[in-house]
Amino acid sequence: MYAIIKTGGKQYRVAIGDIIDVELLETDAGANIEFGDVLFAYDGSKTHIGNPGIPNFLVYGEVLGQVSGEKVTSLKYKASHNQCRKWGHRQKYTRVKITGIGSKRQQKEK
Repeated sequence: MYAIIKTGGKQYRVAIGDIIDVELLETDAGANIEFGDVLFAYDGSKTHIGNPGIPNFLVYGEVLGQVSGEKVTSLKYKASHNQCRKWGHRQKYTRVKITGIGSKRQQKEK
């Protein structure tokens, strides 16, 4: 079973047990979160397609912590003016482990 979710302006293909890095979320490590914007789900025999999202369908995850991405540097150089400017950026992400996929009703029964 897998699903396609949307969070932080990006789309992710997730399955149970996957570990993904999403845009920074304001949660603590160990917290449980729900992704409600599920665009597509496939359970092996049946597909669920949202328009734009699937109603009453959630992806559940556990926050593992905050991580930093790789450093991206850029350099601007003008030889005729003897100018050089260097800058960098390091994006922060939230690492999430996917623990469940299903409707609200299915998760309450478990």
